[in-house]
Amino acid sequence: MDFIPSLPVLLAFSAATLLLALTPGPDMTLSINKALKEGRAAGLAVLIGTNLGLCVHTMLVAFGVSALIVASPTAFMILKTGGAAYLFWIAVMAIRKGSNFVLEAEARTERRRGRVRTAIASGFWVNLLNPKVIIFFMTFLPQFVEAGDPHVTGKLIFLGFTFIAVALLPTVAIVVAADRLSGWLMAHKRVLRAIDYLFAGVFSLFAVKILLTQGR
Repeated sequence: MDFIPSLPVLLAFSAATLLLALTPGPDMTLSINKALKEGRAAGLAVLIGTNLGLCVHTMLVAFGVSALIVASPTAFMILKTGGAAYLFWIAVMAIRKGSNFVLEAEARTERRRGRVRTAIASGFWVNLLNPKVIIFFMTFLPQFVEAGDPHVTGKLIFLGFTFIAVALLPTVAIVVAADRLSGWLMAHKRVLRAIDYLFAGVFSLFAVKILLTQGR
């Protein structure tokens, strides 16, 4: 199949993806936060949302839309302002309602579906509105495709979905590890509250970094 890169390219791409998957970012931070506060299901739901966002970014890169967004100062400013505002909002919510998100087992069971949908949406928007993800995919994926390749679009799409598949293993492992701490945190509310402020600070830092991101 013409859209599948050669084995050496796939191996190099997979190795790079594994390293990048362990690099902290808003998506990983949000999934860890949800797993710590609401359990494994919420953390995995965030991963579903972030990966859906990566699916969109893959298609945008493959069909050249991302390049147009980055090349347009107005579009890029709107995108990064919206992304930063969303992360700031998450930071504020972490402080205002962070510890209140941890419910008793019965209430968690009753509201699980709604909370999972909310977690998926949060993960999706965190990645979709992050201009750093657009720039990353624009610069990372093309490195593994030759410029004159007639099947460049198909290969970019294949690589984008390969990135998602390869990154799932370490990110799921991180969520599961965070979930195992959630029971202990339920019994130590002061530590839980400290984590609220920690994550709020981290998300605020990510928001500032997004605002400082340059399109060119």
